[in-house]
Amino acid sequence: MEGDYTRRKMNSWTLLFAIFFYFRCGQCDIILTDDHELNLKLNEVSKFSINASSFLSNISNTEIQLIVQHSDIIRLDPTILNITEGIHDINVTALGAGHSEVYANASDPAFQKHVKDLFLIVTVYKQDWLIPFSVVIGWIYFVAWSISFYPQIYINWKRKSVVGLNFDFIILNIVGFTLYGIFNLGLFFIPEIQNEYSDRHPRGMNPVKVNDIVFAVHAAIATLITIVQCFIYEREEQRVSTTARTILGIFGGFLTISIILAGVKVIHWLDYLYYCSYVKLTITLIKYIPQAYMNYKRKSTVGWSIGNIFLDFTGGALSMLQMIVDAYNYDDWVSIFGDPTKFGLGLFSVVFDIFFIVQHYILYRHSNYAEN
Repeated sequence: MEGDYTRRKMNSWTLLFAIFFYFRCGQCDIILTDDHELNLKLNEVSKFSINASSFLSNISNTEIQLIVQHSDIIRLDPTILNITEGIHDINVTALGAGHSEVYANASDPAFQKHVKDLFLIVTVYKQDWLIPFSVVIGWIYFVAWSISFYPQIYINWKRKSVVGLNFDFIILNIVGFTLYGIFNLGLFFIPEIQNEYSDRHPRGMNPVKVNDIVFAVHAAIATLITIVQCFIYEREEQRVSTTARTILGIFGGFLTISIILAGVKVIHWLDYLYYCSYVKLTITLIKYIPQAYMNYKRKSTVGWSIGNIFLDFTGGALSMLQMIVDAYNYDDWVSIFGDPTKFGLGLFSVVFDIFFIVQHYILYRHSNYAEN
């Protein structure tokens, strides 16, 4: 009996030790001591550090190899590490402007899980002063776009009339900014969607920033104020056109089906947010057309704020300038020519703004439509 008791006691201790060792080993990851991002100037030499757990020596004598995505952008020294306890310093030399990832492979496949979080995104730039310059440009166009709604609100209030303001443009705007807000809020605040994004882009950073949320919510509120003005001020026979209603009906049907599919888990909620963003991009492409056509029919821009256009033009032009500055500084022209969506939308908006300016100051500058 005493021998059985002793064996049972030893077996219990063995089981507890095995469980303890299992969970401690599950925490034996090799990690960076700093952030997963490193910014360097061209030809600069810096370093990052790797922290190896004290339990690693009990598991394996495995080596890890650091893999550089673009060897023409950065060079590492050393690139092969023996797994030993403590801090390991890695020197980084910036060879060329651009973005490059560093990740790790273990010589023992069973050890790969311990280096899954060992990655670094290195950005190499050409000129120091272009970084704050780009930031300043970004804030200027953010402010310009944010306040671009108020000249129209003011002119509506001053005239006590919305005659000349196209209702299709307004309704497309509120739908577009609402969808943009849904995309930003979902990706920024909902953990389930954030986890899905991380699964798809393991080394990617959340693309939504606080200023994106502020702009989207503010734009939707300002557009809503304009819609309220359309109900309380003189509007003659203006209304939302059948064409705009049809387009919005198609968008609504598409998004309704998408949200049902997301609800029954046929698609992910992240996919639904992407669909919202695609609809928003489409709206941005077409929303200026009704107002331009209305000005042409009336041979007048009375009731349509030119201040809104100048601010929108400023925001769009500076947005493209920032993209060009960043593309030069980081030698990342692919961001413009390889994926032209953002740049193309900015250019499209600027072209329409120029067209509106021509209508206002050249084609219809002598118009007295309001008096008629």
